[in-house]
Amino acid sequence: MYLVHVQLKGPPGQALPEQTAQLVLTHAEPQDRLEHVSTHPGASPHPVLGLFLLAADLDEAERHADLACRRALARCPSLHQWRLVSAQVPLIAPFL
Repeated sequence: MYLVHVQLKGPPGQALPEQTAQLVLTHAEPQDRLEHVSTHPGASPHPVLGLFLLAADLDEAERHADLACRRALARCPSLHQWRLVSAQVPLIAPFL
C-alpha cells in the first residue's frame, strides 16, 4: 500500500469543500485500487489529500492517485474551480 499526497489549488480564499475525500472515493474506479482518502485542508501552501492505494509500485500509485483526483475534479461541480498541483509519494529520509 502506498500513501500519495495530492496537492490541490483552488480559487483565492476558497476553502477545500468538506466532502472532497468522499467525492474522490465515489469517483474512483476499481483499477485505481483506492482504499482511503484523508484531507488536510490547512496544509501549506495548498490543501493536501492523502490517498492510500494498493499498487505494484510507486509510479503506479502516483498515476492512479492523479487519475482518481482528476476524475473527481472534472465530474464534481463543487471541485470545478480546483486544479491538481502534484500527486507524489512523500519521501522520508532514512533513519540513521
